[in-house]
Amino acid sequence: MSEQPLNPTPATAPDAAAVGTHTDAATTGSTAADALPAPLADAPANTTAAAALADAPADPSAAEDAAALRAASFERARRLRQEPRFPGGPAADPAGSHHERRIRSFQPRRSRVTTGQQDALERLWPKWGLDIDGKRVLDLAEMFDGLPVVLEIGFGMGEATAQMAADDPGTGILAVDVHTPGQGNLLGLADKAGSTNVRVANGDAIILLREMLAPESLDGLRVYFPDPWPKARHHKRRLIQPEFLDLVAPVLKPGGSVHCATDWEPYAEQMLEVLTAHPRFENTAADGGYAPRPAFRPLTRFEGQGLDKGHVVHDLLFARV
Repeated sequence: MSEQPLNPTPATAPDAAAVGTHTDAATTGSTAADALPAPLADAPANTTAAAALADAPADPSAAEDAAALRAASFERARRLRQEPRFPGGPAADPAGSHHERRIRSFQPRRSRVTTGQQDALERLWPKWGLDIDGKRVLDLAEMFDGLPVVLEIGFGMGEATAQMAADDPGTGILAVDVHTPGQGNLLGLADKAGSTNVRVANGDAIILLREMLAPESLDGLRVYFPDPWPKARHHKRRLIQPEFLDLVAPVLKPGGSVHCATDWEPYAEQMLEVLTAHPRFENTAADGGYAPRPAFRPLTRFEGQGLDKGHVVHDLLFARV
């Protein structure tokens, strides 16, 4: 949010023409210094009017007013960041009270919400949406009427998630993302398909795993095409790290699956290395490498674009031991 410059002009400020223009004393009978307030008129002859103005004593009340206006502007911006874009919809900062200094694997972004997405958010969020606030433990059995539940982290615009939900109504999908248009799109797609086995969670998946899921409450985890953070200095932001798996293992049931997919070769190698090294997971691929794409994971538009560019997509399927 941009802020308008706050620089009120003191009442005693000289006329711009008097300061910025040299005046011939012989013609006007006075010098530019004569047009300045007393503190500025005493400035040495070789001092410019601008420098003299800078050295002039500031009006304390004007400075205080400017500071108050800036503080009010910042406070308005802070409130706007915390207010939901749609009343009753996903909160802008659901876990604000749980804020912590931690490297995050995602960058919240706002973009235009279409009329259809807005309608879905307003109609369906109260029924199928939830904010990740870190203040309660979710009862997934009640939320999904006893269905086995998989957690999907990062679903983009939700096309693949909606298709998997429609193809497998016997599995509940708890889908997490922070992108408001995608949240509305997924809700609308699920509603159109008649799928009732999708819930959309808004916020930080780390807080969800750490504070809002009961032990051994999930049957699987899906992480499809997470941000690869390709620059070396950003690798620490990648989601699939040993510390992340330490949070995943306790909330997965024994035998529960971890399914990752990426078209970024170096990230696929890191995923394979990290998952293989973790003592709570074992590779389901017989050769200890990558797995073929399972039939239940649809080919996404994003994946198709990558394949058209010659990218190689790798799936990894591990089970909790």
